[in-house]
Amino acid sequence: MAKPLLKIQRYFCRKPIRFFSLILLYLTAGSLVFLHSGFVGDSPGSRGPRDALVASEMGKQTSLSDARGLGIMSRVFKETHRSERRYGPPWMKKASQDGQETARRGGDYTNNWNRALKGRNYKDMDDARAKYIGCYVDDTQKRALRGVSFFDYKKMTVFRCQDNCAERGYMYAGLEFGAECYCGHKIQALNASDIECNMECKGEKSNQCGGANRLSIYRLELSQESVRRYGSAIFKGCFHRPDNITLALPLSAVIQNMSVDKCVDMCTEKEKSLAALAGDRCHCGFPTHLFSLHELENEDMCLYRCPGEEFESCGNDEYFVVYQTQVQDNRCMDRHFLPTRAKQLVALASFPGAGNTWARHLIELATGFYTGSYYFDGSLYNKGFKGERDHWRSGRTICIKTHESGRKEIEAFDSSILMIRNPYKALMAEFNRKYGGHIGFASQAHWRGKEWPEFVRNYAPWWASHTLDWLHYGKIVKVVHFEDLKRDLFSKLMEMVQFLGLKVSEDRLLCVEGQKDGNFKRSGLRKLEYDPYTPEMRANINELIRRVDTALKERKLPGVPEDYMPR
Repeated sequence: MAKPLLKIQRYFCRKPIRFFSLILLYLTAGSLVFLHSGFVGDSPGSRGPRDALVASEMGKQTSLSDARGLGIMSRVFKETHRSERRYGPPWMKKASQDGQETARRGGDYTNNWNRALKGRNYKDMDDARAKYIGCYVDDTQKRALRGVSFFDYKKMTVFRCQDNCAERGYMYAGLEFGAECYCGHKIQALNASDIECNMECKGEKSNQCGGANRLSIYRLELSQESVRRYGSAIFKGCFHRPDNITLALPLSAVIQNMSVDKCVDMCTEKEKSLAALAGDRCHCGFPTHLFSLHELENEDMCLYRCPGEEFESCGNDEYFVVYQTQVQDNRCMDRHFLPTRAKQLVALASFPGAGNTWARHLIELATGFYTGSYYFDGSLYNKGFKGERDHWRSGRTICIKTHESGRKEIEAFDSSILMIRNPYKALMAEFNRKYGGHIGFASQAHWRGKEWPEFVRNYAPWWASHTLDWLHYGKIVKVVHFEDLKRDLFSKLMEMVQFLGLKVSEDRLLCVEGQKDGNFKRSGLRKLEYDPYTPEMRANINELIRRVDTALKERKLPGVPEDYMPR
């Protein structure tokens, strides 16, 4: 044995170049194997790594202790069988490399799309996102738009300003000096000539971003989910004076030269979540059954000018203008695990993109108990869903999130709340989540590439089969339509809590209404500039909607909401 080894040694001593060549080939082969295993391990349905990144970038919650981080990692390694579970259409069994290649190919379209948009003047665009309304005078002592503001003297663009204002629920976005962005709910200044808004945007030379003490102002076409703001306060509406004002809004004071800012500041200082303006008097409190904010009045009833603010309404003795301050209503923020093991497993079932995470947020606030999950998502755990780490059969959570379908998985639960959402909206929401994270957005490259048609082809039938399976195999099923929950959150959430077998606290539900959005809400501005659904897609989806509608009615349940498709 020694002689052959000696010969090999002498051979490489004479030929050192060959020796190093073999070593280099060996290392290259090992690197290729390592890279290949990395691509295979990261499947397109995998949510852990990507969502961790989203939590880091969007939630800014990277200050968790090292011990907690190690706890999460140890769980991932100990429960590999659970972390590998991925939801998806039963018939989708493709190799993970396809998803990776698709994602890589998506980059080929991005630059082309951006180049196509470059040079388009935003003043000429009316793309259902924002509309240019003119150039306005701005005064550093008395701003035309008095909400939040931010500056970027290198990369400011029109869209960036619009998106930041829309994300905070403002109706107007204005740009000044080519680099300054101002948001507001009302324009409190006079018009100026468009010629005076002549400064190019710092990050977009083809568009104008105001001028010297001049604002280029856009009206934002926000989605219905967006809220109206005044500075940091959220406008709630015009309401009739409650019968027992001293109990409904216990703190009040007369303020000289009343303005929205003064009343909101006073209630914030008193740590109250509601600021109600009644002429020269400011009332503070929390929403209760005495003043629930459910009976909204016409805003014309509150159109009385503030003594200290020319462009704002301050209400009067009979009709109050109400704002929600930044003070957190803590009546619904305490959450914990069930004190005793649950006797029944209740599923919170939905097709992906149908609002399951939002429903979990509402249920946790309304009941005070954590919800569990059939999966493990580290980013959701970091966002406060502590039941995410528990095994779904632990019995410590009030209900369990699942996207699964099929008889075996469904019959594992004793009862279920089945969330159904308009498939046109659900498909787009899940596509955004898949390629942009929980509150991010898919890129234009993904929408215009082959990913979107393939996604609709695979996922649209699953939307129908998921609902039909739960209706067929579910033991006790409570159907909740996403649209109905948004439209009438108080009563629908009350029904869900009662279905879970818990007593309902009205004050707690009113608290939930003030905290309903949570950390999982997309900006109301980033709409597509076109309809992504082709006529063929619509024909197929409409047929699926009719099948689900028929199945619901056969079970003596209300059919799908009318806005699911044209009748």
